[in-house]
Amino acid sequence: MNLSSLTAAELEARLDEALDPVLSSRRTAAPLARALAGIERTNQDFVLKWVDIIIKTNSEMAYQFAARAPEAFRLMNLPAIEAWIIHAMDVYDKQGLYPGCSAFGQLEAFAAETAEAAHSVTLDEIRHILELFVQGLAGRPLKVEADPETYTDTGTLFLPVRLYQFAERPDNFRLYKAMAAHLWAQTWYGTYRLASGAPSLTETLAAFREPEKALRLIHALETVRLNALIARELPGLYRDMQELQQLIGEVRYPAAWEQAIQRLTKPKAGVSDSLALLPGLYEGEVPAPFCFQGRLMPERAQHAMQERLTREKELFREALAQSSNESAAPSPDTESASKEKSRQYSVEQVPDPDHPGQFTFMLMLDGQPVQPLADMRALMNSIVQDLGQIPEDYLVAAGAGGYRRQADEKRPEDVWKGTYHEEGAFLYNEWDHRRNHYRKHWCVLREINVHPAHEPFVARTLAKYRGVLPQLRKTFEALRGENKLLKKQVNGDEVDFDALVEARADMQSGMELSERLFTKLQKFERDIAVMFMVDMSGSTKGWINDAERESLVLLCEALEILGDRYAIYGFSGMTRKRCELYRIKRFDEPYTGQVQERIAGIRPQDYTRMGVTIRHLTKLLNDIEARTKLLITLSDGKPDDYDGYRGEYGIEDTRMSLIEAKRAGIHPFCITIDEAARDYLPHMYGAVNWTLVDDVRKLPLKVSDIYRRLTL
Repeated sequence: MNLSSLTAAELEARLDEALDPVLSSRRTAAPLARALAGIERTNQDFVLKWVDIIIKTNSEMAYQFAARAPEAFRLMNLPAIEAWIIHAMDVYDKQGLYPGCSAFGQLEAFAAETAEAAHSVTLDEIRHILELFVQGLAGRPLKVEADPETYTDTGTLFLPVRLYQFAERPDNFRLYKAMAAHLWAQTWYGTYRLASGAPSLTETLAAFREPEKALRLIHALETVRLNALIARELPGLYRDMQELQQLIGEVRYPAAWEQAIQRLTKPKAGVSDSLALLPGLYEGEVPAPFCFQGRLMPERAQHAMQERLTREKELFREALAQSSNESAAPSPDTESASKEKSRQYSVEQVPDPDHPGQFTFMLMLDGQPVQPLADMRALMNSIVQDLGQIPEDYLVAAGAGGYRRQADEKRPEDVWKGTYHEEGAFLYNEWDHRRNHYRKHWCVLREINVHPAHEPFVARTLAKYRGVLPQLRKTFEALRGENKLLKKQVNGDEVDFDALVEARADMQSGMELSERLFTKLQKFERDIAVMFMVDMSGSTKGWINDAERESLVLLCEALEILGDRYAIYGFSGMTRKRCELYRIKRFDEPYTGQVQERIAGIRPQDYTRMGVTIRHLTKLLNDIEARTKLLITLSDGKPDDYDGYRGEYGIEDTRMSLIEAKRAGIHPFCITIDEAARDYLPHMYGAVNWTLVDDVRKLPLKVSDIYRRLTL
């Protein structure tokens, strides 16, 4: 049934009522109504619906939308118009009223971009796919972020927000992959890896009359080398990259480059060859870039590498010290103890069977090979990726002391003092259910260490629960050693009598006797990473705070028995510009006295903005390799914040962040003591992904029991 369009008088009445705060004697609803009277009823309803939505944010923005809506229907379809509205509202959120109104005014430009976008691909659509794609190549995990420039700082791949270079969407998607692959190749094949003692790439380029030209030349030389390496190692990917380039036009090299190309396409060519060829080609022309080439940013790469090397050197030496302590047998006599202190680490090159002509590195202790843990192996690989080797000064186990913060280094908590700024913060979107869209880069989050409390809280907790601790430990020890009985095996430890009976019946009926007549016990390997997200809002003051801290102590005791990887973060804050995440224990951090002091130092803070915290913890969990990933929240109430993040708005944003976590393969679960949780937690977490602990005094033991059941 087609509804007839509203008349100008009816529209004027509706608009006059809705826009009352913005209309005056000089501005009335009549012109808007006359313009809207000529469009279809469904479009009229669309305009009135969005006027009602926008006016809740700002009445002037609602008027500007209504004034331009008729023209918008001539230029775009409904989804594009909705995108135009959301874009303008995002501009208003970020920059204020005047830029927001201007965004509504730039209708024709937006319509032209939208027409182009029909065949484009956005980075947001495929970011997760690209991260998995790069992770599957080789080397350290690389993040993917949006940036106007295409480059890598060796830790992150920066790619355009949108690609529409080709007329077909699949080709633009392939271009994203080609860009990511080429930037990955710079990190894996050592574009920024220089010999020990050699000048940096920035210093080398500064010696030329035109450093920018020299940079473009070295990039072109490196592209020849990297293309040859990709062609040998990843021929299918290389074909894709060349097909894309042929759609634009083949890159032609000057005749003077012939010998350089021959040298750079040899299997053992390195960045040193490109640097050696640079002076001889400097006076000539620079070849045109490939479509996937991007730019070299040596200063940013050098800065990121230096920070990473400093951090990884300290972590590696600490890992060596821990490994040495664990592998050293107790020695009662002084002579043996002296020998242990002189134990020497070294690294040996071993030919890589998967890559002829390349090497892997084996860690040796006193001349004997050592099998490092996965985290330590990842550290070694990252250091070798940057330096091509493990330097000798890395192979000295860390002693007492450890890392000390430099005097001029900023602390995360200091950034809130004085004028607010976003330096070093994490920016996250927030879901606005009224607009059915994200507010872009709306929340500003910082990680802050919990201030440790030098009090015997952990000892008091263990004493308080000493009656139940033995049973708790026994339960978790049994869980760790649990085996799975496999039936109908070809060989095994015991006869499978059920299978034997079935086989005999089959044989009597004329069928062939089965060989699968045994049972076998298979060791159950746990591969779990769990993130605990602890509510530190002001409402947890008193017993609730004590119960949360006691729960974490008992959990840590249990998890140390199980060997599951786990991290603990607290969260609170005030308004979207001050979302704070408190580090209590990271995944790569052992359960030490320092972590215990941080648990003791957990104190109630401000409000409960949950969506941004879930998004950040999801990002941290995505960086962990595990078969099962859990995000467990301990909370005493619903989402709430000082700036209106409450009620339906806060619940819907939290729900959307949980949906995002599930899409990333993470299983969220909530443990709450809020008796009103039945009204909102099923909507946020799902019917079975939450539980209510009705007595806060039972929380510590309940949390451990719930974790045991979740990970069975």
